[in-house]
Amino acid sequence: MKKVLLTALAAATLGIALPVAAQNLAIVNGKPVPKARVDMLTQQLAKSGRPVSPEMQGQLKDEVIAREIFMQEAQKRGLDASDDFKSQMELARQTLLIRELFADYQKTNPVTDAEIKAEYDKFVEANGGKEYRARHILVPTEAEARKAIADLKKGAKFEALAKQRSKDPGSGANGGDLDWANAASYVPEFAQAMIKLKKGEMTQEPVKSNFGWHVIRVDDIRDAQLPKLEEVKPQIAQQLQQQKLAAFQENLRKNAKIE
Repeated sequence: MKKVLLTALAAATLGIALPVAAQNLAIVNGKPVPKARVDMLTQQLAKSGRPVSPEMQGQLKDEVIAREIFMQEAQKRGLDASDDFKSQMELARQTLLIRELFADYQKTNPVTDAEIKAEYDKFVEANGGKEYRARHILVPTEAEARKAIADLKKGAKFEALAKQRSKDPGSGANGGDLDWANAASYVPEFAQAMIKLKKGEMTQEPVKSNFGWHVIRVDDIRDAQLPKLEEVKPQIAQQLQQQKLAAFQENLRKNAKIE
C-alpha cells in the first residue's frame, strides 16, 4: 500500500511539473527561458515578410538562448539602469506604439474595391484617347527651325537631321524619336501642334515652347494602350492606402491641442 501511494504521489508530482517544464525552451544560468519568445520572434519575422520554415526553428531557438545569455550579462553590468538605455527604450516604445496605431488604422479602414475602381477610372480618363508616335527636332532659334523645315522639304531625312541638329539629349541620338505617348505628356504648345497632324505629317511652321523651337512629325497614331484594372490593382490599392494613412496622420496633427 505504501509503495502504491508513493508511486501515485510521484506521478502527481510529475503531472504538475511536466507542463511547466514544457513551457520553457531552456534554463540559462538557473533562469527559465520561455518558449513564447520563439513564437514572438517568429511573428516578427513573418510581419517583415520572412516566414519561418521548419528548418529555421533550430536557429531561432539558438538565437533566443543567445539573447538571454547576452541580456543576463548586460544586466549583471547594470547597463539596463543607465540613462542611455532608458532613453533608447523610450524611443523604441514610442516607435512600436506608433507602428501599432498605423497598423490598426489600416486594418479598420481598408481600401475597398469601389475605391480602387474609381481611382482606375480617373486614370483611364486622364490617359485614355489617342497615343502618338512622334519625332521632333529641337533647336534654339526660330531661324534654325525654319532652316530644318526647308531642308526636310528638299528631301533631307528627318532622322538624320535630328541626330545632327537636335538639342534634345534624350531623343536627338535616336533620330528625334519620342516613342508612344499621349498628348498630355507634352507641354501644351507641343501637344496642340502635334494633335493637328495626321499620320506621316510634319509641322509646316516652327513650334515654340519653353524648351526652344520644334519641328514635329507624327509617325503613327493609335488608341491608348492602358493596363487592365487587375494588372494595376495592387499598385492602386497601395497608393490609396498610403493616401488614407497620410490623411489620418494629418487629421491627428490638425486636431491636436499644442500649447
